[in-house]
Amino acid sequence: MISLEEAKEFVLSGLAALAAEVVALDQALGCATSDDVVAREQVPSFRNSSMDGFTFRAADTVTGTTRLRIVDSVMAGHVSSMHLEPGEAMRIMTGAPLPEGADTVCKIEDVTLEGDDVVVIPRHIDLGDCVRHPGDDVTIGQVLVRAHRELRAPAIAVLAGQGLGSVRVHRRPRVGVLSTGDELALSNESLRPGQIRDLNRPLLLALLRESGVTAVDFGVAADDHDEITQLLRGAVSQCDAVIATGGVSVGDVDHVKLIIDELSEGRARSMQVAIKPAKPFAFGLVGDDDTPVFGLPGNPVSTRVSFEVFVRPALRILGGHELVDRLHVLATLDISLPTPDDTKTHFVHVSARVRGDGRIHVVEAAPHFSHLMSSLVNCNAIAILAPGGSHGVGESAPIIIVDADALGDP
Repeated sequence: MISLEEAKEFVLSGLAALAAEVVALDQALGCATSDDVVAREQVPSFRNSSMDGFTFRAADTVTGTTRLRIVDSVMAGHVSSMHLEPGEAMRIMTGAPLPEGADTVCKIEDVTLEGDDVVVIPRHIDLGDCVRHPGDDVTIGQVLVRAHRELRAPAIAVLAGQGLGSVRVHRRPRVGVLSTGDELALSNESLRPGQIRDLNRPLLLALLRESGVTAVDFGVAADDHDEITQLLRGAVSQCDAVIATGGVSVGDVDHVKLIIDELSEGRARSMQVAIKPAKPFAFGLVGDDDTPVFGLPGNPVSTRVSFEVFVRPALRILGGHELVDRLHVLATLDISLPTPDDTKTHFVHVSARVRGDGRIHVVEAAPHFSHLMSSLVNCNAIAILAPGGSHGVGESAPIIIVDADALGDP
């Protein structure tokens, strides 16, 4: 067996970000920027009110309670043509530009009105109160998004605020998925004796879509060397990465690991990694474009672990992302997580919750068997248990957060 670190190094060391392209801003969510994105406009571009209220000169209120004559109203999206003089005020709405001569705003709930023409300001108002100034949010030349940062909703909004309709990003990886095995049936097929339904393909296609990449389904192949070879060649020609499941262990019909080695012309490796589950694993770079091809074990829980440990970090590199792995945190164990006294790193699917102490706690664990896929449905994290460690109640263990939204569930 080889160590997890050695296996990851073999996979990740030969990968590089895909070429950059310009995409429409509304198609860029989840992509990584290829360059720094720099502001070309200041935001806001003009003085405006942060409140509904009245605008005036702060100097008019130095004596305390002040009565000012209302001379106009300014709505958002409109500009007053009047110049505000001493002793005058204007109604103003949130976001509306301050008129010439005004420098301060008092919010509506703090004033009283005397008829329609006079507003009473109850106290001295500090200069610039409730006023947004040009460049408060963004200044020209400011770096809005650093290169290789993932574009999330706030960044999309900020770039839209610059009038940008497109952005230059690293290309979103296109990833092919193939399941192999005579025993596999599609989800809509009747089962013949000895068959099981294919879980790995639907699992991987969903994980890829969750990861923000483009998933391509290449179906199910029988345990036939020529058929698998043809499908993998086709997938490599169409995709930036390919994942095949099954056929990577030590069985008589484990063709996938052999085919990856053949297609990669010596740039592949079939491994027994010191982890559980997901010990068998194959990887190679195929073709002139060095397309990464992953051979994952056939048991679905093993497939999930292999995806998180090897595939997802590789796809993040291809996509040009600065941060490669999911969020890893230390969690407090409310249950014990016993592991065999061996030399393997154990990956255990768990349920984690934020408790009243503000810490993340592991509260439940799925059975540690590689075929029990249904037990993963309610898990939102994967505990990483080092070989020979202590994993008792009250101790800490690193976990991979795979569903942060569920951390606060009861």
